[in-house]
Amino acid sequence: MNSLRKGAIVSTVVMLTGVLPMHAQEKKLQRSDLPAAVQKTVDEQSKGATIKGFSTEVEDGKKIYEVELTVSGRGKDISMDTQGHILEIEEETAMESLPPAVKDGLMKAAGKGTIQKVERLAKNGKVVAYEASVKTGMKHSEVQVGPDGKKLAHPE
Repeated sequence: MNSLRKGAIVSTVVMLTGVLPMHAQEKKLQRSDLPAAVQKTVDEQSKGATIKGFSTEVEDGKKIYEVELTVSGRGKDISMDTQGHILEIEEETAMESLPPAVKDGLMKAAGKGTIQKVERLAKNGKVVAYEASVKTGMKHSEVQVGPDGKKLAHPE
């Protein structure tokens, strides 16, 4: 009986881990699938950039569109609402170009890990955080600090 219970629990966990991620997944799109207002913002923001792709997802009940760009060899993702208003820009940034307090904060947050990539996160035209991808052994994680290099009260 005990092995039946374990089997049922394992089956339930497997089923839930297969179903739950589908709810929040990004859906890849073609440019022609974008609303006109989003296409206009993409046209404005992608000058001099290479467009890598488009996607959409629902966050907090709202449909969000994202364009993934490469600008001067660095990644840049722009999230927009259905009216084409920019909600967030994530832009890959060189470690050496960071303000000293941000660099120190990220290195402290990374601990013994190696920082792989750093992105500057901006909302409403204002930098709200810096995010670093960190590799510690075989484990990958992300750490964030604010524009002052200090730990954030909540993730951005």
